[in-house]
Amino acid sequence: MELRHLRYFVAVAEELNFTKAAQRMCTVQPSLSQQIKDLENEVGVQLLVRTNRKVSVTEEGKAFLKEALLSIEHAEKAVHDARQLANANRDQLNIGFVPVAEMKIFPYIMPSIRAEYPQVKINFHSLKDVDQFIALEKGDIDIGFARYVEENEKFGSVQIFKEPLALIVPKNSPAAAQNHVSIKSFDQQDFVMSDEISSPQLYKITKDFFTKAKLVPNVVQYSTNILLNVNLVGMGVGWSLVPAYVIPLLGDKIVVKNTVEPLPTIGLYANYRKDQKSEVIELILQKLKEQFYTDFFRETQV
Repeated sequence: MELRHLRYFVAVAEELNFTKAAQRMCTVQPSLSQQIKDLENEVGVQLLVRTNRKVSVTEEGKAFLKEALLSIEHAEKAVHDARQLANANRDQLNIGFVPVAEMKIFPYIMPSIRAEYPQVKINFHSLKDVDQFIALEKGDIDIGFARYVEENEKFGSVQIFKEPLALIVPKNSPAAAQNHVSIKSFDQQDFVMSDEISSPQLYKITKDFFTKAKLVPNVVQYSTNILLNVNLVGMGVGWSLVPAYVIPLLGDKIVVKNTVEPLPTIGLYANYRKDQKSEVIELILQKLKEQFYTDFFRETQV
């Protein structure tokens, strides 16, 4: 039984005339009659009484009509609700991000979005990396800017850039006066390190760097956000490795030091759902490619 069978039956039951019902449903009378016969065969009872002079609805047909009208009403409401939600979603863009996107990404993509899609309401969500992927999966955000790629076939990802980590030290630290600092001096040095839960990728990169270089710094504080790293260094708590985008935010109590040996880098990725067809998302990816077109900007297969 299909919805069209219910619509045909309702038309005949209300018009009590096959010819008028066929005109109402934009079909021909023989086809309509066949649809009604098919419906009655499937239901297993006679719904209409046909004579040469008139059409009437049986008692069983009246009971069926009541439920048929409700079914059509529910179906039409479902279509309406789905279309309304689709229209609402087209007029909204939900963006998840880690702090670097505020400085390095949004200034380049927001003017284009607002110019080409002025009707779109943009909602920003400051989320940890892992929370972005949860939100993407649920549809709570449309695109996320995170520090790593989730191994999920539902997601598409683009690496936007890599930036080096920077060594920051207190201005009153002896290391502040040195031209270059060797990473060997990190050993046993007091360090402020980003927390594994809050910044899993930065934590992993920093920890792997220390392990590979056989360094054992004295981690005196784990930080839950990058500004806390900066503030703690400014207070003289210890040194820290932070992404280079933080450098413009440093105060006069902190010094950025060049190192003899190279420091690791950390990436930034745009993540989105592959099944999501969105002109706004396509525009974002296009603008990112134009602005950050390097060897690092590439589609990531997951």
